[in-house]
Amino acid sequence: MRTSTFVALTIAVSALALIQPAMASAPHPRGLPKGSTAAPFAAGPLLAAAPDAASITQRCSDYATQITRMRLALEQETGPATVARTLKAYDALIDIIASASGEFALYREVMADKARREAGGACEVAMSAEATKLSLSRPIYDRLKAIDTGTADAPTRYYLSRTLADFERSGVSLDAAGRSRAQALAHDIDEAGNAFTRNIAADDHSIKVDPAELAGLPVDYIAAHKPGADGKITLGTATPDYIPVMTYATSRDLRRRFSLVYGQRAFPQNEANLRGLLDGRQDLAALVGRPNWAALTFENRMVNTPAKVQTLLDQMADAARPAADRDYARKLAVLRQSVPDATRLEPWDSGYTSQIVQRQAYGYDRQEARQYFAYNNVRDGILRLTHDLFGVEIRSWNTPKWDPLIETYEMFDHGKLIGQFYIDAHPRPGKYEHANMIPLRAGLAGRRVPMGALVMNLPAGDHSTGLMEHGDVVTFLHEYGHMLHHIFGGQTPRWAGQSGVATEWDFVEAPSQMLENWVYDYDTLKTFAVDKTGQTIPRALVEKMNNARYFDLGTADMRQIALSNISLQFHLARAPADLGAAYRAYDAKYDPMVLPVENQGQDGFPHLNGYSAAYYTYRQSVLIADDMFTRFQSQGLRDAATARRYRELVLAPGGTRPAAELVADFLGRPLNIDAYRAKLAKDK
Repeated sequence: MRTSTFVALTIAVSALALIQPAMASAPHPRGLPKGSTAAPFAAGPLLAAAPDAASITQRCSDYATQITRMRLALEQETGPATVARTLKAYDALIDIIASASGEFALYREVMADKARREAGGACEVAMSAEATKLSLSRPIYDRLKAIDTGTADAPTRYYLSRTLADFERSGVSLDAAGRSRAQALAHDIDEAGNAFTRNIAADDHSIKVDPAELAGLPVDYIAAHKPGADGKITLGTATPDYIPVMTYATSRDLRRRFSLVYGQRAFPQNEANLRGLLDGRQDLAALVGRPNWAALTFENRMVNTPAKVQTLLDQMADAARPAADRDYARKLAVLRQSVPDATRLEPWDSGYTSQIVQRQAYGYDRQEARQYFAYNNVRDGILRLTHDLFGVEIRSWNTPKWDPLIETYEMFDHGKLIGQFYIDAHPRPGKYEHANMIPLRAGLAGRRVPMGALVMNLPAGDHSTGLMEHGDVVTFLHEYGHMLHHIFGGQTPRWAGQSGVATEWDFVEAPSQMLENWVYDYDTLKTFAVDKTGQTIPRALVEKMNNARYFDLGTADMRQIALSNISLQFHLARAPADLGAAYRAYDAKYDPMVLPVENQGQDGFPHLNGYSAAYYTYRQSVLIADDMFTRFQSQGLRDAATARRYRELVLAPGGTRPAAELVADFLGRPLNIDAYRAKLAKDK
């Protein structure tokens, strides 16, 4: 799903929240404290060539040596503690730890062989350990707390205030034995989380099917899946194989079998890892005096307590449930056209019946629309949209790549370089299966441009090989929206810890979710959506797409609320005795579809590592996105003045102010839920 964007770089205890756990920025360190030496890493492109496993491990060791040198120098600092000296040295540490974390996350996700991916993952754990050491350093905390910020600017005061609170949540006030225990717990959590994520990526669950069972699938899908020597076709659970089957296969038995296999990804391998994650987090929360992990990790969020998160989920469910009930009834009626005695929808019926309702009730055929979305054109159109909205120019970037299909670009604003990014868009064996944006370098005003990487799994090429579902187009733009936030938010901040997507974690998805609206806009689509003959997508087809857009939104939102509840409930106490039974029970509170008893989705839910208790982020963010989009709806999606205000007021500040203030400045009023409710009422 496209909301898999922020599978986290788990930074130990979440204490150093300004190293965004899911979006660790990755700059070259500056402003090093006295006694340390410059880091041995160039400020240019990260990869001179794809490194081997030994090189990754050595680079990890070099990073750790430099970080240790910098940390010890700051701990031994004497004289008055000041912004210009002490906070600058601390920010340099944040800078380099985040740099390493982003780099090694990239290696784990995209390298072509297991050895390099595992080396990257091991280095992520090592960098989390360095972050934990920093978060538990009482000498550094005392130095930072001693800083007089009376004459400092507002962003600096905000930065220091949040930093001190993060130290306090980490357990820095514990005695030496307590801090040692916190360090050990954080290490165990990181190890379990790394293994949890690795097992999902390495999962080899698959099914064998008769060629005839692919009836209903697109012609190019069938052509790409040839029978083996036994006459059977092997389908794996990676998204490019799974989603089309669940959407188009007319064989209900195939959909059922595939769904049951998909629901057991990384099971039972991840049972012990998940238990280690949940119990370790609970133990750490108890150590620092919190009732549970959710309470600890929510303290620096917009929605800052488990009770408030539960209220948010219930409010959004109240808004979504009537639409979900309507969706369910219509899909069940469609199912009964082929299964007359059906009394309920099963999970393997939902996607299939949804596209039939869209076709029958709205005249919208996803396969017809798909003919207009070839990857090469979509990519170019999305990059062009950046210019249309924000006036910036995208140019090719000549830099080394880790795979021949990687695409590299630079962004310019009135001729000035403001960002660099990689697009790794196509699936490979062992690669991260979903989609996300990894910040690789934070931007700092006047000193360094931001750098990042989009990691996705989309078809490659033109109309012969690269046809995409419209949902894939939405995914691409969503992830690219994170890149825009990273780049635009990296132009003005003074501090690396406030650069780019450094806002509260439950805001980070909102800008990307809002941007998704543009690929439902005909004036946007007509710039790149063409069929193989060069004919532009018909306006009438886009109108049908928009008419069908809000059908099944209630069902989808209730499922996302259910996942948010799973994420929350798993982090209110120690791990339950039966993880699978608990997962299904937490899901059932909101999900219109009943999960089968065979489902063990907890072991294949990557966000339980990254977002931990905070999967609700996606629901909170969609509420914000819907409200912010009202300004564009009223002024026009291509209104330059509105786009400029949005960039300047919401994206450019990075993490220099609370997200609620950024949104209120743009809207001219506080955030509310009205736009979300109105959206869910559009399909009746």
